[in-house]
Amino acid sequence: MAFEKLKETLEKNGFTVSVFASGEEAAAYLNREIDGVTVGFGGSMTLTELGLHQSLSQHNTLYSHGFTPGDPAEVMAKAATAEVYVLSANAIAEDTGEILNIDGTGNRVSASLFGHRKVYFVAGKNKVSPDYDSALWRLRNVVAPKNARRLGRKTPCAEKADKCYNCNSPDRICKGLVVLYQKMRAMDMEVVLIDQELGY
Repeated sequence: MAFEKLKETLEKNGFTVSVFASGEEAAAYLNREIDGVTVGFGGSMTLTELGLHQSLSQHNTLYSHGFTPGDPAEVMAKAATAEVYVLSANAIAEDTGEILNIDGTGNRVSASLFGHRKVYFVAGKNKVSPDYDSALWRLRNVVAPKNARRLGRKTPCAEKADKCYNCNSPDRICKGLVVLYQKMRAMDMEVVLIDQELGY
Protein backbone atom coordinates (compact mmCIF):
# COMPACT_ATOMS: atom_id res chain seq x y z
CA MET A 1 0.00 0.00 0.00
CA ALA A 2 1.27 3.44 -0.88
CA PHE A 3 0.88 5.93 1.97
CA GLU A 4 1.68 9.09 0.00
CA LYS A 5 -1.88 10.42 -0.09
CA LEU A 6 -2.60 9.55 3.53
CA LYS A 7 0.70 11.01 4.72
CA GLU A 8 -0.08 14.29 3.00
CA THR A 9 -3.61 14.39 4.43
CA LEU A 10 -2.44 13.63 7.96
CA GLU A 11 0.25 16.31 7.73
CA LYS A 12 -2.36 18.85 6.62
CA ASN A 13 -4.24 17.88 9.79
CA GLY A 14 -1.18 18.82 11.85
CA PHE A 15 0.26 15.38 12.56
CA THR A 16 3.90 14.42 12.11
CA VAL A 17 3.99 11.29 9.95
CA SER A 18 6.65 8.60 9.61
CA VAL A 19 6.35 5.75 7.11
CA PHE A 20 8.12 2.39 7.28
CA ALA A 21 8.19 -0.66 5.04
CA SER A 22 8.28 -3.11 7.94
CA GLY A 23 7.44 -3.46 11.59
CA GLU A 24 11.09 -4.06 12.41
CA GLU A 25 12.07 -0.68 10.96
CA ALA A 26 9.25 1.09 12.78
CA ALA A 27 10.14 -0.58 16.09
CA ALA A 28 13.79 0.39 15.71
CA TYR A 29 12.76 4.00 15.00
CA LEU A 30 10.52 4.19 18.06
CA ASN A 31 13.25 2.59 20.17
CA ARG A 32 15.61 5.40 19.14
CA GLU A 33 13.10 8.23 19.50
CA ILE A 34 11.67 7.25 22.88
CA ASP A 35 14.51 7.21 25.37
CA GLY A 36 14.92 7.95 29.06
CA VAL A 37 11.31 8.99 29.71
CA THR A 38 8.13 7.68 31.29
CA VAL A 39 5.99 5.88 28.70
CA GLY A 40 2.32 4.94 28.87
CA PHE A 41 0.94 2.21 26.64
CA GLY A 42 -2.60 1.70 25.42
CA GLY A 43 -3.71 -1.91 25.02
CA SER A 44 -2.69 -2.94 21.51
CA MET A 45 -1.87 -6.12 19.63
CA THR A 46 0.11 -3.98 17.18
CA LEU A 47 2.49 -2.82 19.91
CA THR A 48 2.74 -6.37 21.24
CA GLU A 49 3.58 -7.78 17.81
CA LEU A 50 6.30 -5.13 17.41
CA GLY A 51 7.86 -6.15 20.74
CA LEU A 52 7.77 -2.57 22.00
CA HIS A 53 6.96 -3.50 25.61
CA GLN A 54 10.23 -5.38 25.88
CA SER A 55 12.45 -3.01 23.91
CA LEU A 56 11.21 0.28 25.36
CA SER A 57 11.16 -0.98 28.95
CA GLN A 58 14.93 -1.52 28.77
CA HIS A 59 15.65 2.24 28.71
CA ASN A 60 12.40 3.90 29.77
CA THR A 61 9.97 3.62 32.68
CA LEU A 62 6.99 1.83 31.15
CA TYR A 63 3.39 1.77 32.36
CA SER A 64 1.24 -0.80 30.57
CA HIS A 65 -1.57 -2.76 32.21
CA GLY A 66 -1.08 -6.42 31.49
CA PHE A 67 2.69 -5.94 31.25
CA THR A 68 3.69 -3.74 34.18
CA PRO A 69 3.30 -5.49 37.56
CA GLY A 70 0.83 -4.02 40.02
CA ASP A 71 -2.79 -3.01 40.27
CA PRO A 72 -4.09 -2.39 36.71
CA ALA A 73 -6.01 0.74 37.74
CA GLU A 74 -2.86 2.27 39.26
CA VAL A 75 -0.80 1.35 36.20
CA MET A 76 -3.40 2.96 33.89
CA ALA A 77 -3.39 6.11 36.05
CA LYS A 78 0.40 6.37 35.77
CA ALA A 79 0.22 5.73 32.02
CA ALA A 80 -2.24 8.62 31.72
CA THR A 81 0.36 11.07 33.07
CA ALA A 82 3.47 9.66 31.38
CA GLU A 83 5.66 11.95 29.31
CA VAL A 84 5.04 9.87 26.18
CA TYR A 85 1.99 7.78 25.28
CA VAL A 86 1.99 5.04 22.64
CA LEU A 87 -1.08 3.38 21.17
CA SER A 88 -2.37 2.09 17.88
CA ALA A 89 -5.22 3.45 15.80
CA ASN A 90 -8.21 1.18 15.41
CA ALA A 91 -8.81 2.77 12.01
CA ILE A 92 -7.70 5.73 9.89
CA ALA A 93 -9.88 7.23 7.16
CA GLU A 94 -7.65 7.65 4.13
CA ASP A 95 -9.64 10.43 2.44
CA THR A 96 -9.83 12.76 5.46
CA GLY A 97 -7.05 11.57 7.77
CA GLU A 98 -9.45 11.07 10.67
CA ILE A 99 -8.09 8.73 13.36
CA LEU A 100 -10.68 6.53 15.09
CA ASN A 101 -10.34 4.65 18.37
CA ILE A 102 -12.99 2.77 20.30
CA ASP A 103 -12.70 1.82 23.97
CA GLY A 104 -14.51 0.18 26.86
CA THR A 105 -12.66 1.55 29.90
CA GLY A 106 -11.65 4.88 28.38
CA ASN A 107 -8.04 4.92 29.57
CA ARG A 108 -6.61 4.53 26.07
CA VAL A 109 -8.80 7.04 24.25
CA SER A 110 -8.63 9.66 27.01
CA ALA A 111 -4.84 9.39 27.19
CA SER A 112 -4.63 9.95 23.44
CA LEU A 113 -6.09 13.45 23.83
CA PHE A 114 -4.26 15.26 26.62
CA GLY A 115 -1.54 15.21 29.25
CA HIS A 116 1.64 14.07 27.50
CA ARG A 117 4.62 15.63 25.84
CA LYS A 118 4.02 13.43 22.79
CA VAL A 119 1.62 10.75 21.57
CA TYR A 120 2.49 8.14 18.95
CA PHE A 121 -0.22 6.36 16.93
CA VAL A 122 1.28 3.17 15.42
CA ALA A 123 -0.73 1.59 12.60
CA GLY A 124 -0.25 -1.15 10.04
CA LYS A 125 -1.77 -0.95 6.58
CA ASN A 126 -4.79 -3.03 7.63
CA LYS A 127 -5.92 -0.10 9.83
CA VAL A 128 -6.37 2.20 6.82
CA SER A 129 -9.92 2.44 5.44
CA PRO A 130 -11.07 4.43 2.40
CA ASP A 131 -13.33 6.81 4.35
CA TYR A 132 -14.96 7.50 7.73
CA ASP A 133 -17.96 5.20 7.22
CA SER A 134 -15.80 2.20 6.34
CA ALA A 135 -13.41 3.03 9.19
CA LEU A 136 -16.28 3.08 11.68
CA TRP A 137 -17.69 -0.16 10.23
CA ARG A 138 -14.25 -1.71 10.72
CA LEU A 139 -14.17 -0.71 14.38
CA ARG A 140 -17.58 -2.16 15.14
CA ASN A 141 -17.45 -5.32 13.04
CA VAL A 142 -13.78 -6.33 12.91
CA VAL A 143 -11.77 -4.74 15.72
CA ALA A 144 -14.23 -5.01 18.61
CA PRO A 145 -15.29 -8.64 17.99
CA LYS A 146 -11.69 -9.83 17.66
CA ASN A 147 -10.56 -7.99 20.78
CA ALA A 148 -13.60 -9.11 22.76
CA ARG A 149 -12.91 -12.73 21.84
CA ARG A 150 -9.18 -12.36 22.65
CA LEU A 151 -10.03 -10.91 26.06
CA GLY A 152 -12.58 -13.63 26.80
CA ARG A 153 -15.49 -11.20 27.12
CA LYS A 154 -19.06 -12.45 27.37
CA THR A 155 -20.55 -10.57 24.44
CA PRO A 156 -22.41 -11.73 21.31
CA CYS A 157 -19.62 -10.43 19.09
CA ALA A 158 -17.00 -12.41 21.02
CA GLU A 159 -19.03 -15.60 20.97
CA LYS A 160 -19.84 -15.45 17.26
CA ALA A 161 -16.86 -13.36 16.09
CA ASP A 162 -18.81 -12.03 13.14
CA LYS A 163 -20.20 -8.52 13.75
CA CYS A 164 -21.34 -5.93 16.27
CA TYR A 165 -24.69 -6.64 17.95
CA ASN A 166 -24.88 -3.27 19.72
CA CYS A 167 -25.32 -5.27 22.90
CA ASN A 168 -25.93 -4.24 26.49
CA SER A 169 -23.50 -6.72 27.99
CA PRO A 170 -21.49 -5.50 31.00
CA ASP A 171 -18.46 -6.93 29.17
CA ARG A 172 -19.00 -4.73 26.11
CA ILE A 173 -15.68 -3.20 25.02
CA CYS A 174 -17.02 -0.59 22.59
CA LYS A 175 -18.50 1.99 24.95
CA GLY A 176 -16.84 5.13 23.65
CA LEU A 177 -15.58 6.41 20.31
CA VAL A 178 -12.94 9.12 19.83
CA VAL A 179 -12.36 10.68 16.42
CA LEU A 180 -9.36 12.92 15.90
CA TYR A 181 -10.03 15.30 13.02
CA GLN A 182 -6.74 17.11 13.60
CA LYS A 183 -3.81 17.13 16.02
CA MET A 184 -4.73 18.36 19.49
CA ARG A 185 -3.21 21.71 20.43
CA ALA A 186 -1.51 20.82 23.70
CA MET A 187 1.03 18.20 22.57
CA ASP A 188 2.97 16.68 19.70
CA MET A 189 1.29 13.83 17.86
CA GLU A 190 2.98 11.48 15.42
CA VAL A 191 1.42 8.81 13.24
CA VAL A 192 3.72 5.88 12.47
CA LEU A 193 2.46 4.09 9.34
CA ILE A 194 3.77 0.60 8.55
CA ASP A 195 3.33 -1.13 5.20
CA GLN A 196 2.54 -4.42 6.90
CA GLU A 197 -0.54 -5.92 8.52
CA LEU A 198 -0.32 -5.66 12.29
CA GLY A 199 -2.84 -6.29 15.05
CA TYR A 200 -6.56 -6.08 14.39
